[in-house]
Amino acid sequence: MDFGFTEEDETFRTEAKRWLAAHATGVQDRRTWERTLGQAGWIGLGWPEPGYGNRTATLTQQVVWAEEYARSPAPPRSGHIGENLLAPTLIAHGTPEQKSRFLPPIAAGDELWCQGYSEPDAGSDLAGVRTTAVREPRGYRITGQKIWTSLAHEADWCFVLARTDPGARRHHGLSFLLVPMDQPGRVEVRPIRQMTGTSDFNEVFFDGAHARAEHVVGGEGNGWRVAMSLLGFERGVSTLAQQIGFAEELGRVVRTAVDTGAADDPVVRDRLVRQWAELRTMRWNALRTLGGVGDPGAPSVAKLLWAGWHQRLGELATRVRGAAAGAGPADWSPAAPYELDESQHLFLFSRADTIYGGSDQIQRTIIAERVLGLPREPKGDV
Repeated sequence: MDFGFTEEDETFRTEAKRWLAAHATGVQDRRTWERTLGQAGWIGLGWPEPGYGNRTATLTQQVVWAEEYARSPAPPRSGHIGENLLAPTLIAHGTPEQKSRFLPPIAAGDELWCQGYSEPDAGSDLAGVRTTAVREPRGYRITGQKIWTSLAHEADWCFVLARTDPGARRHHGLSFLLVPMDQPGRVEVRPIRQMTGTSDFNEVFFDGAHARAEHVVGGEGNGWRVAMSLLGFERGVSTLAQQIGFAEELGRVVRTAVDTGAADDPVVRDRLVRQWAELRTMRWNALRTLGGVGDPGAPSVAKLLWAGWHQRLGELATRVRGAAAGAGPADWSPAAPYELDESQHLFLFSRADTIYGGSDQIQRTIIAERVLGLPREPKGDV
């Protein structure tokens, strides 16, 4: 694909850069920031349908926005799950009423979402979910537990994959439900403290939580089809923005290697060059995928590429710092735990890269079965 930027794209880039420079500095409250983005129409650029409070943009302009956002001092997004995952799913599978109810608040930054997929005994094996949704006259009663639920502590709503047919097995009898989080006594969120000291992931417990009958997306029993469609939206334009962040992290590691003298080591130099070359390869692979060229395994290939790359970068970041990588500040004491610096956070957080968002094992299985046509892996009687 000839993925060049036109004069119109560069004009759009200038607008985006100026707006971010004027609004992104010093942002503290991420929910307020989402509303600021929504008021300016920056949420929902990739939606094919206008009219929900969003502006629309070409694919290259979406890339421009994602790249400029990554370069700006703006905070990490709280609304990306609703904007980039749920909204395209509703556009593809939702009823007109569901679209008109949920898309405008997402575009305005007024309602935040989380994803209720993984469970303690069904993380990578999504078809093994045990959360149930029992039909009642006015809707569903949901009971079960989800885990590793990103930003559930901030979310207003959760899209939940639950079993509505107790007699069905595996991917049959599942439904995709839209569940409000503000149900005291029925929905409980417990943050999970990570090695980095942060708690972006959560356990979510549903104890008879209510979902309205009209909030089933794609119809009862069609949850697996809808859920798989959603996963197809997970890796798109945002992948290129992610790579901008990766490039900045790599730049910091290179500068540290030069400052500490680690770059004098030919083995370290070789690893730094490899990281740079692999990042360029990931960019061209992402552009190729966005251009519609490739195969059904392209998203899995992309996940395998960046997860391993980022994990190796975290290891390299500690190597170039030497003993200082494991040290805290001079005034550290057990009574006052210190915050991790950038390289420490990079190393610890990147340990999870090959697991979350679909483990490496699952991605390789997808490529083997769906692209190469190899025999299916036995699933057992779960």
